[in-house]
Amino acid sequence: MDDASDDELVALVASGNQAACALLVERHLTRMLSLARRMLGNQADAEEVAQEVFLRVWTHAARWEPGRAQFRTWLHRVATNLCLDRLRRHGTEDIDSIPEPPSEDPGPDEQLEQSDLARRVEAALQALPPRQRAAVTLTHYQGFTNIEAAETLGISVEAVESLLGRARRQLRIALATEKADYLRKMSI
Repeated sequence: MDDASDDELVALVASGNQAACALLVERHLTRMLSLARRMLGNQADAEEVAQEVFLRVWTHAARWEPGRAQFRTWLHRVATNLCLDRLRRHGTEDIDSIPEPPSEDPGPDEQLEQSDLARRVEAALQALPPRQRAAVTLTHYQGFTNIEAAETLGISVEAVESLLGRARRQLRIALATEKADYLRKMSI
């Protein structure tokens, strides 16, 4: 079953095959968690979204139409929509309350620098409007092409490019401002 395509596994899931569903979860869980964590800013909400994504795989597998879209694209669309819904309902969490992910780099100075950079980038990413954040997350962190991101978000490629352009400008400004503030503090 390990060699089966996603479409074949979804067909097996539609017939109630739990092992096929477990294999789909194994294949795609890391990416779903990564997408949701970047979109929502915390691990607990990301885990809830990922769980909901795979619950939908289980409950909607019988409706899956192979060839209509890539399964991976559909999964990302479901996850993105769940994240956007959650952001609309609950707003965003204060970025200062989100714990820093542990760094695997050996040197403490380097760890501090990377942690600070990651915090600044994460804060700038979380400050973006949700649809811009989704476009950046899909293309940069998930490795989607603009075409795949457009399909996932249900918008045109031009709209994705526009979202990315605006997001990159805002990120550049936010990170430049943060860097200037940081340097000013360090010189005092």
